[in-house]
Amino acid sequence: MISAFQEHIRQKSLLDSNSTYLFACSGGVDSMVLATLLHQLNIPFVLAHVNFHLRGEESNGDEEFVKNWAVNHEIPYQVLDADAHQVAENQKISTQMAAREIRYDWFENLRRELGLNGIILAHHEDDQIETIFLNLLRGTGLDGLIGMADRKGHLIRPLLPFSRKQIEEFAKESGIQWREDSSNKKTDYKRNKLRLDALPQLFDTAPDAKKNLLSSLNRLKDSSKAFSTLFENWKSQEIKVDGDFQFLQISAIKNTSGATSLLFYWLRPFGFNSDQAESILEACQTHNPGKVFETGNFRLTIDRDELILSPKTGIFETITIQKNDIEVNWEEKTYELLKLHEKAPIDKSKTNAMLDLEKISFPLEIRSWELGDKFIPLGMKNSKKISDFLIDLKVSVAEKSKIKVLISEGKIAWVIGYRIADWVKLDASTRKTLYIKQKN
Repeated sequence: MISAFQEHIRQKSLLDSNSTYLFACSGGVDSMVLATLLHQLNIPFVLAHVNFHLRGEESNGDEEFVKNWAVNHEIPYQVLDADAHQVAENQKISTQMAAREIRYDWFENLRRELGLNGIILAHHEDDQIETIFLNLLRGTGLDGLIGMADRKGHLIRPLLPFSRKQIEEFAKESGIQWREDSSNKKTDYKRNKLRLDALPQLFDTAPDAKKNLLSSLNRLKDSSKAFSTLFENWKSQEIKVDGDFQFLQISAIKNTSGATSLLFYWLRPFGFNSDQAESILEACQTHNPGKVFETGNFRLTIDRDELILSPKTGIFETITIQKNDIEVNWEEKTYELLKLHEKAPIDKSKTNAMLDLEKISFPLEIRSWELGDKFIPLGMKNSKKISDFLIDLKVSVAEKSKIKVLISEGKIAWVIGYRIADWVKLDASTRKTLYIKQKN
């Protein structure tokens, strides 16, 4: 096994005898075999062990065993005492998840503090199979088939090509001692159920079942990588970016094979899930403009011809203007509310508005415009959707999200900053004017 291990780390350029690493050691057979291999090949490392005290004296025995091995082999070591139960309770997560977070956070902090070149982990081939099946049970799709990488960032897993059986046989042949974790025999956790019950039965279905499964998983893993490359090419061609907004033409996915996957991989970084991706595609195929899908921080809007991804903005609280108000403020802007009883030169600035005071009714309201809103723009006879009005003016989506409207008795009197409605314009009969003027 030593020669096979040495050839593997050489071919993959995983470890270097001129570098020093942090080695995560539990004291189990996988850890102790890997510790022995590293030591025999003169690869420098600092041993790191976490005692979660989850198994009482057994956990303390693991710590003592690891310490003694390090001292006997003149290997520097670090030990962390941690309370996974407390972290799990504080963060409302499982004890297993808490232990994982504690462990990896500490490893990374140690690596940086000691200036080490990587973190070596003892995951092997059987761990890889279990991880892939767990991912599939969680519904992770193609990503779950990739499993663990030999190297990802600072994490290095040099035992992935070796099975648990190979590792145990090497340990026995070499007289390597290790600690047994009694919790590995319990079926309280999904991984243990897979390891102890489900996978052994699966492998018993045929003599070469495990070999064929690994072969299939490797091909699927390669296919997943190919899809990732094709997706990135598709994304660069089809997704248009404008500041914080992204756009995708509906025609680019409507009749495209694998459209749900394309949508999911595009939207996943923004918190959307696979079920939402399916619903979005269905809404596109049934032509459902105006439908909105949301996550915690992002919104996807189905427009007439495209999908628009945008960050959520804070909810704009409707502002009410009473008859005797002399100014109004919003979004760091202040507008004077001047009531003119004599004719004045018409202010043609889009920033301001002059409305026939006798045609409007108080209280007035200022709110965000909504899909479906209509008004009759100044100079026109027929109503027009605000969405169409803004498209005609070629207003960017980023700007559209900021636009507000002035409402009188449910009717739009002014698309603020763009145009007043024809029904409130000044004419020959106008006697009083509401002049809404932005202060400098």
